[in-house]
Amino acid sequence: MSSYPHLLSQPIAKKVDSIYRNRLGLFLQNGQYKTHSLPATYDLKRISSEDSVVLYVYSVDGTERPSFESATSNATTYRLAKVGDSFGPSWSTHWFRVTIKVPSDWKKISDEVIFHWDCGNEGFVFLEDGRPQVGLSGEERQEWILPKDWVKDGKWHTFYIETSCNAMFGNADPHDNIQPPTSDRYYKLATADLVLPNKTARALKHDYAAIMDCALNLSEDSWQKHRALEVANEIIDTFDEADPDTTLPKCREIAAKFLGNQVDSAAIFDSTASVERVMNGSEAVISGLGHCHIDTAWLWPYAETRRKIGRSWASQLDLIQRYPEYNFACSQAVQYQWLKEDYPELFERLKKQVEAGRFIPVGGSWVECDTNIPSGESVARQFLYGQRFFQDNFNLRSNTFWLPDTFGYSAQIPQLCRQAGIERFLTQKLSWNNINKFPNTTFNWVALDGSQVICHMPPADTYNSNCSVSELKLSVNNNKNRGIHEKSLLLFGYGDGGGGPTTDMLERMRRNRGISDTVGEIPRVEMHGNVDKFFDQIAVRTDEGKKLVSWIGELYFEFHRGTYTTQANTKKNNRASEVLLHDVEFAATIASIVNPAYQYPKAKIDEMWELTLLNQFHDVLPGSSIEMVYQDVDNIYSEINKIGTEILRGSLDATGIHLVDDGTQTTNLLGLNTLPWQRSEIVKVPIVSKGSVGSEYVHLVSDPSSQALAFSAVSQKSNSPTVTVKEVKKGVFVFENSNLRATITGGLLTSLYDKANNYEMVPENEKGNQFVIFEDQPLNWQGWDTEVYSLNKAKKVPAGTTKIVENGPLHAAIVVEQQISERSWIKTTISLDAVVDTDPLGGTSNLSCLEYNSEVEWRESCKFLKVEFPVDVHEDFATYDSMYGSVKRPTHYNTMWDVAKFEVCCHKYADLSDFSYGVTVLNDSKYGFSAHGNIMRLSLLRSAKAPDGNADMGRHNIRYAILGHAGRINANVIRVAHNFNHPLRVFSVQDDSKIAASTALYKVGTLVRFSGPENIIVSAVKRGEDDPDVISNAKTTNIGARKTKSVIVRLHDSLGGKTSGDIVTLLPVKKVFKSNILEDDGEEVEFHASSDGVHIPVTLRAFEIATYRLELA
Repeated sequence: MSSYPHLLSQPIAKKVDSIYRNRLGLFLQNGQYKTHSLPATYDLKRISSEDSVVLYVYSVDGTERPSFESATSNATTYRLAKVGDSFGPSWSTHWFRVTIKVPSDWKKISDEVIFHWDCGNEGFVFLEDGRPQVGLSGEERQEWILPKDWVKDGKWHTFYIETSCNAMFGNADPHDNIQPPTSDRYYKLATADLVLPNKTARALKHDYAAIMDCALNLSEDSWQKHRALEVANEIIDTFDEADPDTTLPKCREIAAKFLGNQVDSAAIFDSTASVERVMNGSEAVISGLGHCHIDTAWLWPYAETRRKIGRSWASQLDLIQRYPEYNFACSQAVQYQWLKEDYPELFERLKKQVEAGRFIPVGGSWVECDTNIPSGESVARQFLYGQRFFQDNFNLRSNTFWLPDTFGYSAQIPQLCRQAGIERFLTQKLSWNNINKFPNTTFNWVALDGSQVICHMPPADTYNSNCSVSELKLSVNNNKNRGIHEKSLLLFGYGDGGGGPTTDMLERMRRNRGISDTVGEIPRVEMHGNVDKFFDQIAVRTDEGKKLVSWIGELYFEFHRGTYTTQANTKKNNRASEVLLHDVEFAATIASIVNPAYQYPKAKIDEMWELTLLNQFHDVLPGSSIEMVYQDVDNIYSEINKIGTEILRGSLDATGIHLVDDGTQTTNLLGLNTLPWQRSEIVKVPIVSKGSVGSEYVHLVSDPSSQALAFSAVSQKSNSPTVTVKEVKKGVFVFENSNLRATITGGLLTSLYDKANNYEMVPENEKGNQFVIFEDQPLNWQGWDTEVYSLNKAKKVPAGTTKIVENGPLHAAIVVEQQISERSWIKTTISLDAVVDTDPLGGTSNLSCLEYNSEVEWRESCKFLKVEFPVDVHEDFATYDSMYGSVKRPTHYNTMWDVAKFEVCCHKYADLSDFSYGVTVLNDSKYGFSAHGNIMRLSLLRSAKAPDGNADMGRHNIRYAILGHAGRINANVIRVAHNFNHPLRVFSVQDDSKIAASTALYKVGTLVRFSGPENIIVSAVKRGEDDPDVISNAKTTNIGARKTKSVIVRLHDSLGGKTSGDIVTLLPVKKVFKSNILEDDGEEVEFHASSDGVHIPVTLRAFEIATYRLELA
């Protein structure tokens, strides 16, 4: 007989889902029912009396950040402190000396006692001997588990907490943390307690939170969602705050019906599924990996980041010890370097976990850099310095470039990755696109030359996952290539401001696995993994990537387009530093070869590079950090310039070029040309006459008897006028040389006529060099964004007053003064140089630029200043200079993908050319551009008010030019762009320097040149990293010494065509190796000697970057 009852005993109502669902959160809240719900049982005992906890504090003056040794060296600096005290102001440091004694009866209950600290800001726990323990914050991490012997011995123990008066995201309004920070924020010490935790209650908290997550966030049509609601309510109904000892274990038993019974240990990840409803069978489809993205600077300065690193990574090392399944990955070699410098004992602990495979250095770059704005050589050095640090300190190189938060990705990154020994790439940022949804998750990303890397974009659309059910589901449902490869990586942990994963997250991951194994519905998660293992699985599943779809060219980020322009001075200094480093390495290389007594200044060059690379972090160079950061950045660039200037002078002196330092007049002028071709230019030089210092223009031309990359000699000033400017009628000025005729009306370009090609560049009734002010009010993220609708609201800057300031014979110029507003103005010098008839070089010297030098006083708010050039050229695509090549982008809006590129990044030039003619706009410090229809528009200045409330306010000097040329873009245009960015460095030298310049220096003036088609650019000449004389003067330990001197030569194709030719040098070459950007030897290359030097045959693919190591005899 059935036991089913014949009669109904009591009616049972169907639960009203919405009410029972809304009930769930109350069980975990510290709200009105706190004393009746689960939080009331978290602690068995809690004490904060002076019998057990005594606090003293040392408040540091100003914004100094003393080390542990300094802060603890003088006990008299400490004063009594107590809960309820406030500490500040913003960015100040306060060291607490904490003395505690665990009550003697606690050890009978448990050997785990917690110190609970909440001061609302960031803190770092140190033992009395200075060993770092864990980081604390007023947000997600407030507890430190005391050493077990402190619980047992009943003695007083002392430790220290260093607190910094900033939250995880700086000191802005916590509800809008990307606004400028406040200077007077104070933090209240709310808690400093000893706690004996109720482990059962805390475990139930994790159980219940995971079940509630399912009840709230699984799909409505899944039975698991409704089962979770039933189980969660059953737990609430079973719980009795008056009888926790009995009801808490019962609640956990109820939870096990949904979670399984293995969630309290790492063994859960070794379990097999108990149901067939697990997605994709019983195999895990998500690899969970701990991650902590720490912005090297952003809403806090560099100095605070150094402490964030210590706090965050100490906490992760603690979790690694407590959770056997947990592995953690983090990038940026500079952060490891800072940890090594600031917390050496912690760094040694970290190294042991790296060796064990638990703490995983990734990325291979010095910082997580911007990849839009830096030069190709800078990104190459990101890898050189990053990979060498990892190899030197951890005996490994990263195989994955790690850029989860960078604002777009240049087309040549895959090629640079492959040349740095990297085959994989991870990012996430394209999920932020605000117009088009990027179509891929796991794919082959292909560079301009065809090089490729396997790219994975975690489909949870975050690198800061909190391990929620929604993120797990998204990791599967948002995987756009799951038909080819179904697995994805889930990066979990607090990030941007640091912190990383927490105990709550690791406990949640265990329960997520328990749910998938017990009831199914959510994807199965695996731990124990690492980045290499994950990508290895992709390679195996996709036939070494051959089955993956491909994306060719740049990964354009449809967001944060304002970062091409914000913080103009930083971008200008970045370009100047890159040029200076190019010149410094060239000059020092010459000196080290010419003069055996000269020691290549490797340590100083390393310092310059590391500082330059540091400032290329993806929230610094793009302009999206707070004002404090840019104060540091300005000082850093000043130091780079100082070091570089000293190296240049020293290297010149070592080659016999002795500079005049006392300010006396000299007729001996030498120009340093570091580019791989001869040059002929008009240059402004100082001149002393009758005790006063003035200037004049002279014609510098490379000595015809010398090869490229030599010092130029100064010719006599021409006696015949070769360029003129005339005011032909009021307000109308006409420039003319043998190539160009330019008409300026009211300061605007109304005609630019190419005499040689009989071509008028400015369309009829249109005006060039038109300054335009656009309204700039993005939806959010002021410092980052500019929106497409800003183009709808524009005002032209009115015409100004004009006067002639220079009128030949070698240089002609006018000055135009224009008023932007009551607060802002522009003073532009427009100039044209002569074309010297006796010029022996031809080529680039016969191309004339109309140059603009604008001095701008900028005091606007939420405005965007651009300059427009309408040109008489029709073409569907414009060509933009980019790292190691160029990118073509549409000039139309045919598709939404085209619309999204209303503002793009370019480097030295943007070119619009059709079959007949082309126009190029050059610049020496700008990166934002657009070319649509026939209007070429260079972005100059923004005036965002967050996160830096004073961004770009003040005086700016902006230099750009317009150049016409026959036909499509060609090698001469590329060379003019390089010349524009590498002005000749002119020096006054002592009399005997002439002899040196014509003997020792000229013999190696042909240090390296390329013989062949002019699309090939020699982009870097330097000494080998591991040369014996270089290592002896290096800043840090090097990987391994070579026995002989060598010179590294890097070259690239700039226009996109397979090219063959010769590297030609007069150096005493013994062997030649095809290398990579890490300077690893590849295949040996045959070469032959000729009357003009050693010829090394090379063939480059279109847009290939090639590196050669020339070993010297």
